[in-house]
Amino acid sequence: MKLIDLSTPIKTDHFRWEVDRRFAKTHDTGGGQATWAGWNVHAFTHMDSPRHVDPEGFTTDAITLDMTTGPGAVVDISDVPANSPITQEAIAKAGAHLQPGDFALIRARWDERASIDTPEFWLNAPWMTAEASIWLRERGIKAVGFDFPQDHCIRYFLTGEKRPPLPEHVTHYHLLARGIIMFEYLCNMGALTQPRNTVIGLPLKLPDSDGAPARVIVMEDAA
Repeated sequence: MKLIDLSTPIKTDHFRWEVDRRFAKTHDTGGGQATWAGWNVHAFTHMDSPRHVDPEGFTTDAITLDMTTGPGAVVDISDVPANSPITQEAIAKAGAHLQPGDFALIRARWDERASIDTPEFWLNAPWMTAEASIWLRERGIKAVGFDFPQDHCIRYFLTGEKRPPLPEHVTHYHLLARGIIMFEYLCNMGALTQPRNTVIGLPLKLPDSDGAPARVIVMEDAA
């Protein structure tokens, strides 16, 4: 099997996400070295649980390994122009091979066109429409991952516009709030060469939380 890492590195100098990284102890003290690190669990590559958007939604406690690992399908929408909607027609065409129970990988290859370390990553990204999100849900997927900021209104933290009601956060509303586990800010999907694969999404075991940092790996059949 070929292993492909889809996880974004956690950096201390990111303009949007503050990371508290320091030494808890150092070799100078004679006690070995230990790094202290802390950041918002919804930064960098991470998993959302439904509690993130629904006060009655289940937390990370209810998410089992079989909900975040298993058969995956690459839904390639990388031909969608920058700063454009991803329509139901585009998702349906690219995702015809999706099967019930899949982990859908929505691939825009956006990290190849804009750096996550810059505002342009958010301001110029394509975005999912409500209709495209509903189509994915109706295909019976169990989890979904995106390599771009998938809701148009995510960019409002930069533009200063007021964040709209939940239904306008279309993937959070039509997928996550309905129990489909969501992984955000994946990268390196351009390295995927096969339409179907095995996805291993491993969030940190953070009890009773609305989300958790995650490592996401894809296994492809060796050529």
